[in-house]
Amino acid sequence: MARYPYALVDVFTERPFGGNPLAVFLDAERIPERLYQPIAKELNLSETTFVLPPADPANHFRVRIFTTGFELPMAGHPTVGTAYVLTRSGRFDVAAAGGVLRLEEGVGLVPVQVQAGPEVAGGTGPGQITMQQPLPRFGEVCSDRAAAAQTLGLAEGDLLPAAPVQVVSCGVPFWFVGLCGLEAIRRVRVRPELWERHFGASSAQMLFVFTLETEHPGSRVHARMIGMDLHGMEDPATGSASGPLGCYLVQHGLLPRAPQVTFVSEQGIEIGRPSFLHVTIRSQGPAIAGVHVGGRCVPMGEGVLEL
Repeated sequence: MARYPYALVDVFTERPFGGNPLAVFLDAERIPERLYQPIAKELNLSETTFVLPPADPANHFRVRIFTTGFELPMAGHPTVGTAYVLTRSGRFDVAAAGGVLRLEEGVGLVPVQVQAGPEVAGGTGPGQITMQQPLPRFGEVCSDRAAAAQTLGLAEGDLLPAAPVQVVSCGVPFWFVGLCGLEAIRRVRVRPELWERHFGASSAQMLFVFTLETEHPGSRVHARMIGMDLHGMEDPATGSASGPLGCYLVQHGLLPRAPQVTFVSEQGIEIGRPSFLHVTIRSQGPAIAGVHVGGRCVPMGEGVLEL
């Protein structure tokens, strides 16, 4: 049998058992491609990444990202966590590359800024890691706010006034729904039959609810992400949604438009995995010109699959 080692890391956290867990296979060219999806399903994490040589020698690595059921073109915590493992393992030299790791993903080139240590768990390793995401695409709007609220098990009055129910994507599309406070967001219970009726035909099958009321004083947004294409699974930390979240907040005036807006989004608290994502949105006049999402990681161990 062949042995395929992997690293396990918690992403967007500074303590073990927080954030979003990730498995990273560094030498994926040794693994038959047909095994990528079964391996991700076997490990049963929200995502598993497979690191390959780049198609373009100007870049550092190619990364393929799998959920338990399908491949993603881009994702936040897998990108940040993979960059962390590559750096910690010595595969990426921060100083030699000027701190910028160039990863090829399904959406194209994803630059990742890697700070030198110290890592949060002690010892030597990278510090904060920040990915650059594609510029936002603002998509469809749900005009029936009452139906949207009912789909979440809420009343229309629980929705944040003047905040449209809208799809936004920085590589992966999400429905964004603003809520009035923590009490409302804790009551969210998606009704699958209403989701199918009102949102089933949408290109976006992931739901991101947020409120500007937070639990932690350093946070600006409190959020939850529910993957309706993943049987309603709640995600502890969703980097691919946090970039478009920042774009949504700036676009609709919920955060002031400025050359640079930076905030922390807290997520995963309702499911016992507190996560903290650092979001920066850069603007040039009325246009969003840069989307960046980052955070810290904690190493959790290593494993080997024998196949």
